[in-house]
Order: sequence, then structure tokens, then C-alpha cells
Amino acid sequence: MTRQTRGTLRRASLRLAHRIARRLGRDTSGLALVEFAFAAPLVLGMGMLGTDTAYLVITHMQVSQIAMQVADNASRVGEQDVLTARKVFESDINETFIGAEKLGENIGIFTQGRVIVSSLQRNADGGQWIKWQRCRGAKRYDSTYGTQGQGATGTGFPGMGVPGRYITAANGTAVMFVEVAYDFRSVTPMNLFDNQQIVYTAAFNVRDNRDLNSLYAGGHVAACTTYSADRA
Repeated sequence: MTRQTRGTLRRASLRLAHRIARRLGRDTSGLALVEFAFAAPLVLGMGMLGTDTAYLVITHMQVSQIAMQVADNASRVGEQDVLTARKVFESDINETFIGAEKLGENIGIFTQGRVIVSSLQRNADGGQWIKWQRCRGAKRYDSTYGTQGQGATGTGFPGMGVPGRYITAANGTAVMFVEVAYDFRSVTPMNLFDNQQIVYTAAFNVRDNRDLNSLYAGGHVAACTTYSADRA
């Protein structure tokens, strides 16, 4: 092959390569697929983040509502004799827990959380006293505001709640103080908020003239030393 022939072939090859390159440059048939491959992880991640955030907000609202409902219900329970001070039985508190179970059924309130009900009253010295306390739930969580028997004598126990905003009981009545603690579990693989602890409290003064001497026998005792989701 002569030098001239080789030069002609080289120039022809270059022209062909140039035409192919221009044709490929104008071809956009796979552009959308490439863009999607780059954008999909970002869009999917943002979607999962939004889903988890929305679910976290909804769960906060639900735990707050459970705390308020349990405190409200506990302030109303007791025998229906209007002629004497209303007695409250263990079964009444158990029924209050059942109400919480129904309200928090979709989030597993007792498998992932714990509900604590305290009867805050005044002792013989005029101080604040947690006369009784009942709990239900598998979560390992104890009251951060006091346990049963705290403040039985003297005036050293200030009440329940955060410092500066203590909740106290008036003479001759009681306050139902409720704490709800719950471990949040993400609904997406991101697990960004997984195992975040959600805690809410609520308090209601008892509605009627209540017998404050004790929580009377009549049903399973939901002791705070037991950590279980099972219904009493």
C-alpha cells in the first residue's frame, strides 16, 4: 500500500469518526434514563425523610392525646354512689389503661411505650404526696417526677412537674398526673428518628367528691415494678 493510499484511508476514517461523533452528540434517547439514575436516590431519600418526619409529628400528637385522655378518664372514674365520697377501685384504673390501649392501638402504645398514673394528694402535714401510682407498658421507663409514697410526710416534696411549674393538689382533693413515654420507630429504611423517646404529661383535678383514703381492691394491681404490655 502506497503512502498516498494510506493517507486517503486515514482521512476517510477521520471523516467517518467525526460524523459518528456528531450523530451521537445529537442523540438524546438515553438522556432521561441517565438523569433519572442520578436523581432517583435524591428524590427517594427526600421522600422517605418527609414520610418519617410526618409520621413523627403525628405520633407526637397521638402520644399527647393519650396522656390527656388517661388523665381526664382517671379524674372521672369511681363508683356511682352520689350520696358518699366516690371510691376508686383497681379495676377503674385498669379500664382507663384499656382506653389508652384503644386510642394508641395503631402505634403499639404498650409494646413500645409506658403509661404512668399518679394520684397527687396532700399529706397530714399539708405537703404534697403521691398516694398511689399505677403503670402499664413494656418500655423500661420510671416516673421522673416521683414514685408512689414520695412526700408521705413533711412538706419537702414540692409536687409533680418541672421546677417552677409544679402541679400541686389542693386540700381535700387529688390531681391525676399522667406520664406517657414512647419509643418512636421509623417507617422507612432511613431510620433517621428511630428509637427517639417521646414523653408527654397531663394532669386533671378529680371531678367529684372522691374517697382519697386508698385505691380499693377489685381487680389486677397494675404495679409499676412490672414492665409488660399485657392487659390486666
